[in-house]
Amino acid sequence: MSVAKQAKVTMPRRWCHKVETVVLSLVGFSCLLFLLQSPKHSPLLEVADSPGPPTTTAPQAPEPLPECRLNASVANLTGFAELPDHIKDFLRYRHCRAFPLLLDLPGKCGAPEASHQVFLLLAVKSSPDNYERREIIRKTWGQERTFAGVHIRRIFLSGVAANAQEARKLNQLLRLEHAEHGDILQWGFVDSFFNLTLKQVLFHAWLESRCPGVRFVFNGDDDVFANTDNMAQYLLGVPGAGDQHLFVGHLITNVGPIREKWSKYYVPEQVTASNSYPPYCGGGGLLMSGYTCHAIYQQSLGIQLFPIDDVYLGMCLEKAGLAPASHIGVRMVGVRVPSSKLESFDPCYYRELLMVHRFVPYEMLVMWEAIHQPDLVCGKNVAVYQSL
Repeated sequence: MSVAKQAKVTMPRRWCHKVETVVLSLVGFSCLLFLLQSPKHSPLLEVADSPGPPTTTAPQAPEPLPECRLNASVANLTGFAELPDHIKDFLRYRHCRAFPLLLDLPGKCGAPEASHQVFLLLAVKSSPDNYERREIIRKTWGQERTFAGVHIRRIFLSGVAANAQEARKLNQLLRLEHAEHGDILQWGFVDSFFNLTLKQVLFHAWLESRCPGVRFVFNGDDDVFANTDNMAQYLLGVPGAGDQHLFVGHLITNVGPIREKWSKYYVPEQVTASNSYPPYCGGGGLLMSGYTCHAIYQQSLGIQLFPIDDVYLGMCLEKAGLAPASHIGVRMVGVRVPSSKLESFDPCYYRELLMVHRFVPYEMLVMWEAIHQPDLVCGKNVAVYQSL
C-alpha cells in the first residue's frame, strides 16, 4: 500500500480515538459532579458520618451557653508574667462557672421529690481517660445496690480532655459508658487539677437540681479503695439520717498555701494573700450529709473559686459556721502496719476501714474480693468504723 493510502486510513482512526477520549472525560466529570452535589444518602457515606451510638441512646445536645471571656485585667497583677501558665489560665478564667452539661443523669436519684430514698450517693471524680479505674469501681466498691436495706447509687464526675483530638475520642468513650452504665456526669470544661474545684461546684449545683433529698454523699477520687459496706453501716448510726451536719474524713489543720513553684499545690500570692487555710478534709475521699451538701452549695455562690478543691470545701464550711471532723477509718496515706515483717496488703487491715488512698485498679479488685471471703479470719476484730 502506498504512503498516501496509509494516510487516508490512519487519520480517521486517530480522530475517532480523540473523540472517544473527550466523551469519556465528559462523562467521568459529570459523574464526579453528581456525587459531590448529591445528598449523602449512600450507605457508605452514612457509615463514615455516623456519630456512634444510636439516636435512641445518644444524649441530647446541651443548650448553648454564653461564652465566658477571659479576664484580661489580671495581666496587670504584680508578678503575673512570671507565673506558670496553668496559674495564669486559672486567674484569667476564675470567674467562669457556667459550662454545658454534656452528659446528664436526670433520673439517677429518681424524681427530685423522691431523692431522699437514695441513702448513699458515691460521687467519684474521674478524668476522661481513666476508663480502667471506672470499670473496676463498678465491679467492686462502687456497685449500685441495696445494702442493709438502704440504696447506694454511683456517678462519675468528669470534664473534657485538654487536647482536642484526644477529647473527641474520649468523649465518645464516655458516651458509650453512659449508654451502658448510666453513671457519667460530664461538663464541657477542661478536666485538670486546677479545675477540680469547678467540678466540685458544678456537682453541688447538680445535686440541688437532680438529687436534693440525698441522705449522704461519698465524694472521692477514682484511685481510692472504699469499703462501702462499712460506710453504710457507719452512716446508719449517724443521728438525723442526713438532716444534720456531717463532714468527715482525713482532717487537715494549721496549714497554708505552698509558695514553692515546683509543687503541684503551688498557690502564689496573686491567687490568695492569706498564709493560712481553714480546717478541711483531704479531697481523696470524705463523707458528708445532704444537709452539709446543701450548705456548701449555698456558700459557694458567694466564694470565688480556689485552685485546691478540698481547701475550697473548707472555706465553704467555715463561712457556713460548720466544722470538718476526723474519722479514723479514712486513711489518706495508706495503711501503716506495726512491723516491717507484716504484709501491709493484708485484708484484715482493710476490713474495718472506710477508705484508703491510693490503690491501682487491680489492687481494688483483689482487696474487694479478699475482704468479702466468708472464711477470712483475723487475729483481732476492732470496729474502727463506729461513730466517734
